[in-house]
Amino acid sequence: MIRGGRSYVTSPPSFSNDAKKLLVCTGNTVSVFSAATGLQITSLEGHTAPVTTLIVVPASSPAQKILCYCWTASLDGTVRHWDFSGPELLKTIDAQLPIYSMAIPSLLSEPQVQIDKRRELSGKLVAYVSVEDTSVVKDGSKELRGHIRRFNLAKPRIPRGDTLKETAEPESIVISPSGEFFGIRHKCKIHIWDVPSSGGGSRHAVSRKMTLHHSKFINAFAFHPTERIIAAGDVTGRVLIWRGFGNRKLALGNQKKKVRAMVDLDNAGVRGEDDAESCTTWHWHSAEVNVLNFSSDGAYLYTGGREGVLVVWQLDTGKKKFLPRIGSPLLYFMWSPDPTLSSVVCADNQIHLLKMPSMEILRTISGIKPPPSLPRMYEGLASTVAFDRSSGIAALCTENYCVQLYNLLNDRGISEIQVCERNHQPGDEITVVVTAVALSLDGSVMSTTEVKLPEDGIGGLVSLKFWVSEPDSKKFTLSTIVYEPHRDAGVSAIAFHPTRSMAVSTSFGGDFKIWVCNSDKNQADKDSSWICHAVGSYKKKPMTAAAFSGDGTVLAVAAENVITLWNPDKNILLSVLGATLTPITKLCFAGTSEFLVAASHYPRPELSVWNACNLSLSWSYGLRIEAVTSAVDSSSFAVLALIPKSFKTDETKENIFRSRDGAILLFNGSDPKPVSIWTVMKAKGGSISFLEGDKSQPRLAYVNGSHEYVVFDPNSDESQERSAIDYDSLAGQEETGDAGYTSLYGQLPDYDKKRMEDAESLATPFVSSDRPWETIFSGSTLNFPPLQKLCAEFFESLMEKRTTIVE
Repeated sequence: MIRGGRSYVTSPPSFSNDAKKLLVCTGNTVSVFSAATGLQITSLEGHTAPVTTLIVVPASSPAQKILCYCWTASLDGTVRHWDFSGPELLKTIDAQLPIYSMAIPSLLSEPQVQIDKRRELSGKLVAYVSVEDTSVVKDGSKELRGHIRRFNLAKPRIPRGDTLKETAEPESIVISPSGEFFGIRHKCKIHIWDVPSSGGGSRHAVSRKMTLHHSKFINAFAFHPTERIIAAGDVTGRVLIWRGFGNRKLALGNQKKKVRAMVDLDNAGVRGEDDAESCTTWHWHSAEVNVLNFSSDGAYLYTGGREGVLVVWQLDTGKKKFLPRIGSPLLYFMWSPDPTLSSVVCADNQIHLLKMPSMEILRTISGIKPPPSLPRMYEGLASTVAFDRSSGIAALCTENYCVQLYNLLNDRGISEIQVCERNHQPGDEITVVVTAVALSLDGSVMSTTEVKLPEDGIGGLVSLKFWVSEPDSKKFTLSTIVYEPHRDAGVSAIAFHPTRSMAVSTSFGGDFKIWVCNSDKNQADKDSSWICHAVGSYKKKPMTAAAFSGDGTVLAVAAENVITLWNPDKNILLSVLGATLTPITKLCFAGTSEFLVAASHYPRPELSVWNACNLSLSWSYGLRIEAVTSAVDSSSFAVLALIPKSFKTDETKENIFRSRDGAILLFNGSDPKPVSIWTVMKAKGGSISFLEGDKSQPRLAYVNGSHEYVVFDPNSDESQERSAIDYDSLAGQEETGDAGYTSLYGQLPDYDKKRMEDAESLATPFVSSDRPWETIFSGSTLNFPPLQKLCAEFFESLMEKRTTIVE
């Protein structure tokens, strides 16, 4: 089993003491990357919930830079001490509460405390943590779940600890580089505490507190490395600089006496009774500020936010310079022990390593990018994930009008294709939507569709594009672009022929088009182009889905709630399958078998399996299906289904699903009983596909709605997380035989079998009617005669018969 696609941006990363490694929180683990190559070296595994804090123990001397120790805290309620050179878990401490943030001041003021075991045993190692306590309710009022507490890490099981502050939600702790102060932001305030001179290890040590106020919500703040200066950023894009904070409330003995004479002075920009000498405001950012960090010497301040620009301010003069257009909102900016190297973390799951002071991007550690935000009208309709089955590569639509190619087997990004040449500003109103991406079976051709949304009801453009990849490479270049491929209607689906350079696009406007490459021998040729081969329609119904058979001889196109079968070469309608209850959104042939899988959504979701040979319904379930895939060389297919809401309210089934909202069901051909069932999370917007790289062991890939994924062998008991679910209760209804008729046309009347047999024995032979037009349209559409016979019978019935008189 391979898991990947985890976020790199949930918590700030940290450099090793020699600046050669970068440690990144990735879900329940900590991934260790090489700063020189950007490749993952190892990982720290042991936490059972997301890691929220990562602290590398700093070296107290140059000789100790080779030491690789760190502390981690997690939502699983544990604090762990690691040697990440191994890696090796050294110690586990149970905090008994989910930890959202942690700071250890003594590591900054006395780094050698980690090596000196005697200090650890004497209670010197104290941590300040932000935990969630759902049991706290005060006077029946609103629950205060966030607690800032002080813990002693010398003990294997942490008691409740001293509570310094309670908030509605757990807040992140920010600590000063010197380890003297720490604080949290809470709405429009910054609460700051000092660390007692004893390091907080004394039971009677008391942390003094002060508060700074602002008129807007504060997003982030940072401490100056050497002076009493705090920088903060708010939701409007302003940067505030408080100088001389805590000279009254947090000053030590003789320092406090010297400052008291200055209390009555007018402190510029300081609100009310705030303990600060002055407050300066800078404003350049157009949106909220998420990133603040001082340079190691304190001469510069680095800020960034939603517009994706890193700004460097000279602290004394306010002059600035920029690293523009990183391409995504900035979340963190971290310095390394090497002053020429830093990192900036972006919301698109990328970490850029920067060369300082020029701010040149040296390399990028790229995770899988999050899915795009779609307008409501396209939710559930867009197909934003495609798979190259042979190589295990997924093509995923991303926020900035791009398609990212990601290797699911190696958990690495390969390349990125800019589908729409348009400047993207994070936070801008959505003007272009990439509605579909599809890959050919061998992965050499990609097709995308994009919609330029109309502005004030004017304009709007649909584009269909074909891309070809370079030989032995996954760098795609644009081959053909077709504007308005279906007049002014949108494209509902794209599908590629399994063996030839042929594709089909369907339209809500009521037609489908078959496209062929003018260079059929080499469809990946840069000079090749795609042209329209044929156009088809059926009773002007919206065409909502399409799929080629395993050998490519039959093309199935969904015309709203009926399935039409076509010869793709001659564009001839072969047959029509009976109507489903609701419009069909997905079609898929079950490998090389004769079975065709169809999925419908609202108002009555349905998964139905049809036999394309005898044009009959084999079975169906009342399930809403998000994705369908089939194996290439067998009749196996899998579906990703959303668990009905009724199951979540059923107490007997609630424990089975454990807050999971979807299930993957594996079927074999016409058998309605699933071979296996796996319950999954974040199924809405997810995708599945078989990976056929190893023909003997095909694997199944599942990408959820957040672009996290898992690749596993569906036939292996070791990798399966099988759910003890009765498939009958999951599906709600199974329909076979007459039940298939019932689902479409209603319940058949009860009858006496013997009585029917007697009636049949007395029945007269069938005689053709002289008025065939009265009965020719009677019965089910599945039993219609061929079109040629239908026309001949109909026109013959209109002709007047003459009797010849022989004289």
